[in-house]
Amino acid sequence: MDFQHENGRYFLEKDGKTIAEVLYTTINDGKTLSLNSTIVDPSLRGQGVARQLVDTVVHEAQTNGQTVKPVCSYARTLFFRNPDIYQEIEYKS
Repeated sequence: MDFQHENGRYFLEKDGKTIAEVLYTTINDGKTLSLNSTIVDPSLRGQGVARQLVDTVVHEAQTNGQTVKPVCSYARTLFFRNPDIYQEIEYKS
């Protein structure tokens, strides 16, 4: 899926309305991206869009040598259920 990007968010729009987005901030002196919110319109649920959004931020972090702190409930659950994928990138305090 081809998401749009603005500082602190990746998102998908349809007819001028945001239908999916992940919000993140930079923390830890720029070394970590904090995944704060993942929202997907009910019409897109069950299609893996939320995971694609999270994975887009994870890819950005990997590219920039950063870690990721899953703060929102969706990201926390995703990281917990898939340690083989996210363990190395996850921020550990």
